[in-house]
Amino acid sequence: MKVFYCDTETTGLNPQKNDIIQLGYIIEIDNEIREKGNITVQPSDYNNIEASALATHQISVEQMKTFDSPQIVYSKLINILNKYINKYDRNDKFIPAGFNVKFDIEFLQNFFMKNGDKYYGSYFDYHFIDAMAILFLKRYAGKIHLDNYKLETASKYYGIKIQAHDALSDIEATRELIMKMIKEINWS
Repeated sequence: MKVFYCDTETTGLNPQKNDIIQLGYIIEIDNEIREKGNITVQPSDYNNIEASALATHQISVEQMKTFDSPQIVYSKLINILNKYINKYDRNDKFIPAGFNVKFDIEFLQNFFMKNGDKYYGSYFDYHFIDAMAILFLKRYAGKIHLDNYKLETASKYYGIKIQAHDALSDIEATRELIMKMIKEINWS
């Protein structure tokens, strides 16, 4: 199985209006990490940067201006994906994985669209693995109770080091969290 663990830092919460400015990713194939990276990208529109986003990830507008353009980053991302996926094979896809990963998926889909590419689905399956959903299942089963169900809190509970709101640190912690929760499942 091919898994694309990903976490994004963005300029806001609306994937149509706001942009990705940092993408942390881990590519795993058959349970082996093949590649990981941290990509920074300028926003497409500096007018849609929300102050609350800046306060969360602590990436300044001045820093963003030093990042590569969306077009350059899109090209780099496609080259990375093409190393592992045959986009013409409908059965060769990454399963996206993350923490509240639908958020990141929506931003990635819109990043493709903003770069004139409507074929996100050539690389990514519509199924996904979500660490937050697993935590909620554990809560439902009475196996865990946390003060909140944020990545930072879950990481602390499981003894995982994290530098919250850094995309690469977040996705490394998420992958470790998923691996620990999978080991806890009684598969019989």
